[in-house]
Amino acid sequence: MGAVLRYWVSSGVYGLLGRGFPYGTLVVNVLGSLVMGLLYVLFMERMTVGPEVRGAILIGLLGSFTTFSTFSLETLNLVEQAEFVKAALNIMVSVLACIIAAWVGLIAGRQL
Repeated sequence: MGAVLRYWVSSGVYGLLGRGFPYGTLVVNVLGSLVMGLLYVLFMERMTVGPEVRGAILIGLLGSFTTFSTFSLETLNLVEQAEFVKAALNIMVSVLACIIAAWVGLIAGRQL
């Protein structure tokens, strides 16, 4: 299910912004990181959720929604096309935005 959601979200983003930069993968990874941080706090600190449910949602659903392997391949494609600035920008923005999004998710979860 996460992979299907990833396809829908990234396709929608590419439809809006084009394919000149890996916007779809970036949005999916940032959104997935935000939701991961939020749900982690909710499941671990606010709710009684068993390890099976946590694993199914955090690892199964969100793990297949976010896609670091696609990020890696798209970045390598940019490098092979000599788009070094875009490749470096994708690396920096993806990593920083995902970490910040996970942090915001943790904070949001703790505020609920």
